[in-house]
Amino acid sequence: MEKTLERLTGRLPAWARDWPRRRIVAAAAIVVLVVVLAVSCGGGSGGGADVPVLGGGADAGVTGVRAPSGTRGGTLRVVSAEIDNLDPQRSYLPGVWNLMRLYTRTLVTYATAPGRTGELVPDLATDLGRPSKDGRTWTFTLRKGLRFENGKPITSRDVKYGIERSFASDVVVGGPTYVVDLLDDPANPYAGPYRDPAKDKLGLSTIQTPDDLTIVFKLRSPRPDLPFVMALPSSSPVPVASDTGGKYGRDPVSSGPYAITSVDPVAGIVLDRNKQWDPATDKVRTALPDHIVVRTGLSGLERDQAVLAGSADIDISGTGVQTPTTARLGDQSDPLRERIDDVTTGAVRMIALPTNVAPMNNARCRAAVASVLDRRALQRQLGGASGAVRSSQLWPRGLRGGPAEPDPQPDLAAARANLKACGRPDGFSTVLAVADAPASVDLARGIAGQLGKVGIKVRVQPLDATTFYATDVGNPANVVAHGYGIVVTTWTADFPTPGSFLGPLVDGRNIRPVGNTNYARLNDRDINALIDKARAATDADTARAKWRNVAEAARKTWAYLPLAETRVQLVAGERLRNGLVMQPYSGYDLATAGVA
Repeated sequence: MEKTLERLTGRLPAWARDWPRRRIVAAAAIVVLVVVLAVSCGGGSGGGADVPVLGGGADAGVTGVRAPSGTRGGTLRVVSAEIDNLDPQRSYLPGVWNLMRLYTRTLVTYATAPGRTGELVPDLATDLGRPSKDGRTWTFTLRKGLRFENGKPITSRDVKYGIERSFASDVVVGGPTYVVDLLDDPANPYAGPYRDPAKDKLGLSTIQTPDDLTIVFKLRSPRPDLPFVMALPSSSPVPVASDTGGKYGRDPVSSGPYAITSVDPVAGIVLDRNKQWDPATDKVRTALPDHIVVRTGLSGLERDQAVLAGSADIDISGTGVQTPTTARLGDQSDPLRERIDDVTTGAVRMIALPTNVAPMNNARCRAAVASVLDRRALQRQLGGASGAVRSSQLWPRGLRGGPAEPDPQPDLAAARANLKACGRPDGFSTVLAVADAPASVDLARGIAGQLGKVGIKVRVQPLDATTFYATDVGNPANVVAHGYGIVVTTWTADFPTPGSFLGPLVDGRNIRPVGNTNYARLNDRDINALIDKARAATDADTARAKWRNVAEAARKTWAYLPLAETRVQLVAGERLRNGLVMQPYSGYDLATAGVA
């Protein structure tokens, strides 16, 4: 038995090798389960599945629910790319956030009403929070009867502690840190729960817990979108006694309907029912399957093949099907088209023109680049209308109330006039930085070819995709040192609000030496003032109008040139029931999915 355990432990991912023995032993049993499932789904002539194809029509999961059902039982089979971390405070992948809906709950969460999945509904809390008149104090009340998988009650202090973990940047690394910007005192920064004096452990003073069911947030400034921050898994409760610091992701304590019971690189992550979860306290999750198995680390084509062959029900990666699969789905007579859901993701491909790199420090030189762009041609490179929607505004189409889309055409005469105005009538040379991925590099070369028509000579520089955002273009000093005058990037907001999309890109006060997201290094005093006005708005409609002013002002700087918003095609597995597209995660909602 010990040798078996050693072999199993050696096969675990690094973050799971210290799992308790009970979970490692369970992994052995799950390997057998997954093999049996794979064999049972591979029957039929030619390796095809015997289960009838479930249609419902194209986009059935976008406009409604694909194959509605309330049947409980069975095993939901999920495929995914690499999982960054199972610790809710350390993950920054939307697909993993979708997975976490199964074992973490938050004060509020995303709705499961078709076509309204970008909206919030109460979860652990009884409502969406109650702001004070000045918008700087928010109060939430927890439901009664909430329990962790270990049977201990979930209290307001557990929610506070989970949020406090994000402040421990030396231990809990990798997840979103919006709460730090909202709640920390720059003059006296909070270092996280692991550095609290042992004798008091008072925690973050801007979060108050007057009783077990009440939690109060004292913000540095008004933030109408605070509930969206509270919907992130990083705002989920963590019991102090179970926290193992940087190792917590190896055995997170469930507050949802499922608990992680084993992990294996072959069998994947396995979740079983959490017997302490009370459906009477949860109006969001249907928890239909008995078991959920997540196979991780698969390539895009491997995930497509698994779903199409019937050995997987859902791909949670959020990237949609791969190009070879798209080609097959282009056949109008293929019955698989009945299982497609076409989703606009909110991920905007754009060009950033760093304002501290010559000659992009001249607005008219930036305007010259803008005038050349042929977005229709670039859209074709990105897979046509099925792969991208043209965009020239810093505003995802899924957010209502944005600026009108002018859909500009290339204007070479205007480009030459702008070059003359910026003192470069014959053009100039620059370096274009791009993540080293085939589609991105092809797009960069297409941009370079267009700019060459007016004498702008571009050297395309592919950079390691694993360091591209963190240190290559996320380090302003590195951008200047290498002369990156053009950066091709994709930006997706963490939650569907204008402030979440625009703030990290255009607020000059957010520029950081490492991990910078203001890729154009735009620091405009007037835009910063407009941002302050938008953040001071105490209702969503007023805030949206003020953020629109921010977007329009940023567009006039030519520091960011949006090109297109990514579209993906999701394919539902043939056994999938309750196939609801969760827009914030660009995939089917795991919290409501069932199986035949």
